[in-house]
Amino acid sequence: MTSMGRIEVTGQLVDVIEGKVYPARVVMEEGKFAEVTKVSEAPARFLLPGLIDAHVHIESSQLCPSRFAEAVVPHGTTVVVSDPHEIANVQGMKGIEYMLDDSSDIPLEVFLTAPSCVPATNFERSGAVIGPQDIDGMLQDRRFVALGEVMDFPAVLRDDPVIMEKLRIAKRYWKPIDGHCPGLVGPDLVKYINAGIRTDHECLTSDEAEEKYFMGMWIQVREGSASKGLKALMPFAKGNECMLVSDDLGAVDLMNGHLDVLLRKAVAEGMSPMHAIRATTAWPAWHYGLPGGSLSEGRTANLVVVEDLQDFRVQEVYVKGELVAKDGKALFQVRPRSAELSIMERDLKGDDLLLPAEGEKASVRVIQIYPSRIDNCSIITDLPVLQGKVRPDPRQEVLLLALANRYVDEPPVLGFIKGFGLQRGALASSVAHDSHHLLAVGADPEDMAKALNAVSRRGGFAVSDGERLEQLELNVAGLMSTSPVEEVAAKEISMQEMLKEMGCTLPSPFMTLSFQSLLVIPELKIGDRGLFDTQRMEFVSPLL
Repeated sequence: MTSMGRIEVTGQLVDVIEGKVYPARVVMEEGKFAEVTKVSEAPARFLLPGLIDAHVHIESSQLCPSRFAEAVVPHGTTVVVSDPHEIANVQGMKGIEYMLDDSSDIPLEVFLTAPSCVPATNFERSGAVIGPQDIDGMLQDRRFVALGEVMDFPAVLRDDPVIMEKLRIAKRYWKPIDGHCPGLVGPDLVKYINAGIRTDHECLTSDEAEEKYFMGMWIQVREGSASKGLKALMPFAKGNECMLVSDDLGAVDLMNGHLDVLLRKAVAEGMSPMHAIRATTAWPAWHYGLPGGSLSEGRTANLVVVEDLQDFRVQEVYVKGELVAKDGKALFQVRPRSAELSIMERDLKGDDLLLPAEGEKASVRVIQIYPSRIDNCSIITDLPVLQGKVRPDPRQEVLLLALANRYVDEPPVLGFIKGFGLQRGALASSVAHDSHHLLAVGADPEDMAKALNAVSRRGGFAVSDGERLEQLELNVAGLMSTSPVEEVAAKEISMQEMLKEMGCTLPSPFMTLSFQSLLVIPELKIGDRGLFDTQRMEFVSPLL
C-alpha cells in the first residue's frame, strides 16, 4: 500500500530521537516522510511515530490477521512483530503461509518471526514439526525479522543440537533471536545469552529484568490479557530502555484498545511519556530493523495523531502516508481467508474424565493458578472418592482438569486445578498453548464432556452448565475467527457472564485455561503425555 498523493499534517511533533516536543509540519509523499519542518504554531494535538508491538501472537486475539488489523489499527498500531508458533504447532508451514496470506493486503505491516520451538518441548506432541531447514527458508524472507522466542531454554543449556542449529542459522542471516526464560538467572542465564539470544518478555520481577538487561538483553515489558507485568516491572522499565508489548491480548481486551492502552497505563504508573513512546516506536524499530520508528525524513510514513500524552486518545492513523483510521474507526475493509479446523472430533463421556482410586479419599497434586498470571504452583490436597472415582470438591475450589489430544484419538490426560471458582458446570477450549490440544475444567464431568465434544466439532470456546451450552466458534485452526472483533468479543463476554453465574472469579478464564498446558512455564502443567513438573522437567502422577 502506498500513498496516492501529498498529505500534510501539523501538530506537536514528538521527536523520539532528540527527546523533544515542538510544533511542526509533516509532509508525506509516496509512502515516505518527505518533509519534517519546525513551525511557530501548530494545533494542540500530538504527532507520534506509528506504534509498534514488538512481541505479539496474533492467534491469541482470537482474530485472523486481517480482522486483527481491523481492531488495532484505529488504536494507532501500524507495525507488529508476530510469532506464529500457535498456528505452526497445529498446521506447520501451511499455517504460517495462512498468516502471511491473510495479512498481505491490509494497512498493518505484519512481520513474523520464524518459530523456533515447534513443538514447544520434546515432552509433548503437536500437529507439526518446524525443523532447521524450515527455519533457513523463512529467515531468507524479509517478512521474517527474527528467530522466534526460544522457549525451550533447557535445550539451550544442554546444547541440544537441533536448537543450536536453529540459532546458528539465525546468526548466519544476521537476524535477532528472541528469548523466553522466566526466572533464569546466574550462570545459566549467562550461557543462554551467550548463545546469541537478545530479548526476554517473561521477567517476573524488576530485579530479574535488571539482571538480564545489564547482561545485554532487551526486556519486553508485557501487559496482556492473562499476564500483566507492567506494574511489577515498572521500577526497572521507567529508567531503562525497553519495549512495551502485548504478547497475548484477547478480543475482549482489544475492544478497549491496544498499544494506546499500554502507553496510558505506563504513564499512569510513572513512566515519562517520551520514554513510553520510544518503547513502542524507536527502540523496537531499531532492534528489529522495522519501518517507521521515528518521524524523520526518508522513513516510512507511519504516523499517529493523539489528543494528548497522557490518555493517548487516537484521532488519526496513517500507514505509508495513507489515512487508514480516524476517530477510532477503520477506513478500510478486509477480506478474511478461510482455513481448515484441524481437530479430530471426539465423543467423550463423563466417566472418561474421572480418575480411578481406592478408599474414601485420595491425596492429589493440584495446579494452583493465579489471576492475571500464566505461571502457577503445585499444591497437595485430599479429594473424595465415590464409586471408585476421584471427584472434584468445589467447596475448596478444586476442579477436574482434562486434556484431550487434538490430533490422535486416545484417552484424555486427567488432573486437578484450583482457582477457577466454578461451583457447577464446565468450560473447554481448543486454544491450549502451545500444541493446542483440547482443554477443559469443570465441577461436573458430564458438562466437561459436552464442552470438549463441542469444541472438537467447531473449535473455539464452550461453556456447559447442565442445561445449556454456549460456544464461540473459532473456524481458523480452532484458534482464530474470521468474524469482526465486535462479534467475537460480544460472544466471549456473554460466555464470561455465564461463567460468573457459575462461580468463576477469573478476569480472563479462557486465556488462563489456555496456558495450563504450556510446559515451559513454572510450575505444574498438563500435557498430552501427562501431568508435568516444569521445575524438575519430568512427568508426575496426579495421585500420590
